[in-house]
Amino acid sequence: MHSRANVLLLLLPLVWWQSAGADPLQHDEIDWLETMAFAAHQTDYSGTFVYQDGMGGHVEVSRITHIADAAGEHERLEGLNGTRREIVSSNNQVWLFLGDRKVQIEKRHAEKSFPALLPEQISTLKENYLITQTEGERVAGFHAHVVIFQPKDNLRYAHKMWAHSDSGLLLKAVVLDEHSRVIEQYAFTQLALGGHIDRSWIGPNTSVPSSLSKEQIASSPKSAEPVKASDWQVDALPAGFKKITEVCRPMRDRKAPVTHLVFSDGLAGISVFIEDVGDREDVNSGLSSQGAIQIYSRISGDKLITVVGEVPPRTVMQVAESVRYAGQ
Repeated sequence: MHSRANVLLLLLPLVWWQSAGADPLQHDEIDWLETMAFAAHQTDYSGTFVYQDGMGGHVEVSRITHIADAAGEHERLEGLNGTRREIVSSNNQVWLFLGDRKVQIEKRHAEKSFPALLPEQISTLKENYLITQTEGERVAGFHAHVVIFQPKDNLRYAHKMWAHSDSGLLLKAVVLDEHSRVIEQYAFTQLALGGHIDRSWIGPNTSVPSSLSKEQIASSPKSAEPVKASDWQVDALPAGFKKITEVCRPMRDRKAPVTHLVFSDGLAGISVFIEDVGDREDVNSGLSSQGAIQIYSRISGDKLITVVGEVPPRTVMQVAESVRYAGQ
């Protein structure tokens, strides 16, 4: 689950969209994409959205409430099916509820989640995606502009996004494979923009949700520690993927910390985990998938290398096979 810097949304001129098959987006349309990127962080909204994988076998229904005020950005995300899952965030603090009373406090990581899927630096996407538009459609009762991100290689997926034509808030997002088949999608089914939105879940100082008692607040987990950038090298990343972070992260059920590298091209993310195999008997190598997420693991010497990414299977395999130790 997934934060953005607080940036004041500029008043941009209305972008008039042409028919499908038009040339790639020009300067004014790049401005519109930037409006889309910031809308999820600067707009007050509350609604219900559905996640579904391409096969329809996995469906999740969630309710999200988002408020931006003088104190920053606050968000509440509640899972509406299955075991209680709730995430409440205020700026860079996150409170995770699992089940009845289990609460975990952790620093917020720079991950993207619906409807905040677009990066703030839109211009870099044009290096690796052909960005076009189609005629508008209606989603959750709102008129939406439609933007398609078609990859320029076969190492990443295509993305199709529907954004509210007034605010730019993302209303629907679909990930497509090379045959234009839907792999996964998010879509609002009900949405309220602005107006009176419940704020009772925000604490008076925004430092802790008002619904939490002292007994419910668990200790923060140990922080991840930076590692030297030269320790581990990934030689076969697709063009446009840049390292976002590299840390040494303590993980549950692991005796030693796990090295975690994160790369992104703006739309897609790739994580590389390197850990000691040791005497573990539960180590499995090979490929698996969860919707658009591909997971590939391999053993190299005494290390288990696992690559997780919202990219095609060939990409996670290519990346995993290229991971090597380059330290002293």
